[in-house]
Amino acid sequence: MEALTELVGTVGEYVWYVVFAVLIGVGLYLTIRTKAIQLRGIPEMFRVLTDPAGEEGGRKGISSFRAFTVSAAARVGTGNIAGVAIAITLGGPGAVFWMWVIAAIGAASAFAESLLGQLYKVKTADGYVGGPAYYMERGLNKRWMGVLFAVIITVTYGFVFNSVQSNSIVDAVSGSFNVDVSDGQNTWLRVVLGLAVVALTAAVIFGGIRSISSVTQVLVPVMAVLYLVLGLLVVVLNITEVPAVLAMIIEGAFGIREFVTGGLIGVIIQGMKRGLFSNEAGMGSAPNAGATASISHPAKQGFVQSLGVFFDTMLVCSVTAFIVLLSNPAFGDKRQGASLTQTALGMQLGDWAVHFLTIAIFMFAWSSVIGNYYYGESNVRFMTPSKLAMNVYRFAVLVSVFMGSVLALDLVWSLADLFMAFMATLNLIALVMLAGVAVKVLQNYMEQRKAGVEPVFKAGDVPGIRGLSAWDGTDTVTLPIFWEQRDRDKAAPRG
Repeated sequence: MEALTELVGTVGEYVWYVVFAVLIGVGLYLTIRTKAIQLRGIPEMFRVLTDPAGEEGGRKGISSFRAFTVSAAARVGTGNIAGVAIAITLGGPGAVFWMWVIAAIGAASAFAESLLGQLYKVKTADGYVGGPAYYMERGLNKRWMGVLFAVIITVTYGFVFNSVQSNSIVDAVSGSFNVDVSDGQNTWLRVVLGLAVVALTAAVIFGGIRSISSVTQVLVPVMAVLYLVLGLLVVVLNITEVPAVLAMIIEGAFGIREFVTGGLIGVIIQGMKRGLFSNEAGMGSAPNAGATASISHPAKQGFVQSLGVFFDTMLVCSVTAFIVLLSNPAFGDKRQGASLTQTALGMQLGDWAVHFLTIAIFMFAWSSVIGNYYYGESNVRFMTPSKLAMNVYRFAVLVSVFMGSVLALDLVWSLADLFMAFMATLNLIALVMLAGVAVKVLQNYMEQRKAGVEPVFKAGDVPGIRGLSAWDGTDTVTLPIFWEQRDRDKAAPRG
């Protein structure tokens, strides 16, 4: 079994080298096609983040911010804490710089995929649903491609990655309290924690996207702010060392100073690899959450999800990087990576910080569980409308969460990495084929902004786009009068 796991891991590593190259290539292509919308559109990202949700049939929709927090919940996980530390130990401080670069490039892919997810979303009794499977079917007229994508993302995120997250929770808690859970010892802790995570997850996921988003819109900002405050505290306590750390990052990024073996190429690979795994730009995951939003124009969710890439990498991952680098770590030891952040915090702030980080890991991991779950739910809906199938999926997710807490599933995790590479490839092919559509919709948005009106969109506004079903004018947020009334309300004197 160990030999098979090693073989799958090796194959997956080489496959991912190709996928990384394609991800970067597509990101650069979309950056050119959209005229670097991920950079010039930063002010717009913040402007639309707090837009109100629309209403259809007397029912309030999911706001853009709530949809953003669902994708952020899945995106911001233990990789932001342990994964960044591993990237630094293997690639040196320079890996942080290339992590930033890939975020800037990948945000263009995030914009395009989330715009398309919104454009081709469909209505259900519970609200909107969409994602890559939907724009593959409706935009490319390739249902087979959508079904293949849906199967891979449901298995990978709904089952395997959720088992990884629950396993991370057990490791963090056991490490915090010095309880040895290796080699079958103290199995009771694994069982108790597994049941606790299952109970918390079940309480949320059976309520669908509304229940999930109501949790994430509170949990994500709270956990992000607490973690950022902790990181800023470390920076402030070591403020005189910050210039030296920044110099280390730049020197390592361009090979001016070598911190690890493997040279400049190894540094670039480690930084980009961690950045892509962390923010997931272009992989086809975040659009599943972004498509649930009730907004006035598809481009708005593109802006919001691009902001999510910057939030994940430029803020959360960077905080981890500074915590680690300010502790003067030893480079080149992979085994040190996973515990390095915890050790660094303890050294900087005392033992209480180690326990705080345990809580943070728990929150990050559990929010990822419910976010990952929704990616599967969205794609199960694509494959079948059966309520029985949905409930079977939900129970299977709970079983996976529990199994991940009590078993080591190295082979399954290696296979998941391989499947994720195929999933990303399918999505990138679709993005390139639909890039022209995304650019036209973006142009429609920018023309309305230049005209001084709040952009709204209806099917038929951009000639030549087929397969749209949600943009029929029945959602109040897509009506100009909705925004005119909002402007009047803002202008009206209070009191």
